[in-house]
Amino acid sequence: MSARRAHHASLKLGTTKGIDRSRAVLSMAESLARLFDDILEANTLDLEASREMALPDLMLEWLKLTPKRLEMTVEILQRLGELSDPLRRVRHADYQLEDSQTYSQLMPLGAIAFIYEAFPELGAIAAGLCIKTGNSIILRGGTEAIHSNSAIAIALTNAIADVGLPEDCIQLITEEHGTSIRDLVTQDRYLNLVIPYGRSSLVQQVVRHSTSPVLRSAMGNCYLYWSPNGSLEMVRWMIVDSHQSEPDPVNAIEKVLIHRQALPSSLVTLWNSLKEKGFEIKGDAELVDAFPQLQLTKDTEWGSPYLTKTVSFKLVDSLEAAIAWINQYSSGHADCIATESYQESRQFALGVNSASSYINASPRFSRNPSRGDSVFLGMSNQKGHRRGLISLESLTTTKHIVLGNGRF
Repeated sequence: MSARRAHHASLKLGTTKGIDRSRAVLSMAESLARLFDDILEANTLDLEASREMALPDLMLEWLKLTPKRLEMTVEILQRLGELSDPLRRVRHADYQLEDSQTYSQLMPLGAIAFIYEAFPELGAIAAGLCIKTGNSIILRGGTEAIHSNSAIAIALTNAIADVGLPEDCIQLITEEHGTSIRDLVTQDRYLNLVIPYGRSSLVQQVVRHSTSPVLRSAMGNCYLYWSPNGSLEMVRWMIVDSHQSEPDPVNAIEKVLIHRQALPSSLVTLWNSLKEKGFEIKGDAELVDAFPQLQLTKDTEWGSPYLTKTVSFKLVDSLEAAIAWINQYSSGHADCIATESYQESRQFALGVNSASSYINASPRFSRNPSRGDSVFLGMSNQKGHRRGLISLESLTTTKHIVLGNGRF
């Protein structure tokens, strides 16, 4: 059983030295680079088969593994390998027991299942994050990417074997193994975390069936509130830039709430500018009455991601009304405000029930940001496990250690 083997591998992996795990991740990067052409050829087979199966255009975009995307994956693994060890860091405890010293350390979670649609390179990035943090990983990709995922898995497992880490710490399973998603996510005896990545339907399927903890990821349906104190150019830039995170529009602004005081001329200017950039513009019933050129946004669309270059606009009476609407309909992982008012920005940041708030800033998502010491798998919108950006620390847990002084 894959989950049991992953569990036993994680027990060995969790005691390895940070330098050995770093060497393993660097070896994974080298192996991907060495098998670069084989992986791209495998991806071509998947693309041909998926077109015959009439896979949606969105999924084809996610599946298409360009040389640039694969090069970025190699760069991310190289960066992960060079980062300092996230484990064993000693932290001061919030409490101290009498006649003893108490401290805490970050520790691996154990065995992690990563369930994903298309996005072949994400299997490699997730594996790098897991090995770096001392966790074993089970990769469960979709049938649309079976050749790509297999080619990448061969590269990863070869690298693990070369550096002497437990062979079962990276496993790829498919439907051909007879293991359904439900079969996998109900192995709570061995699995410590499940991370689903893809369309919201996949994420919800995993959440419904899993008996193991789930780290939900979210994509799209981020909101922007355009205050009367916010500039047109700022709003335009925030919307356009947020859609630049390819191939997955993780933090794309898809809904914009507009204060009633907004000038009609400003709205038309914004919409025309967005249309020139290839955006489809929609609006609520009130806006469609005033501007017949807009498409009507259905009631069901306010709470669902488009995952395309589509933006819906809605009129609201106040900042408070905007916050209430966002808290009801947003995906809850990245929401924004355009305003020059400090008071409004503070009210928005504290009132919006989202993992992250952006004030006059683009929420654009980057897996490999140029600044800082982090690599990100995605964004989480839940409060249960870890919220916000899914990073190395998201894949760890805390252990408290109490050191007595010999008195009793």
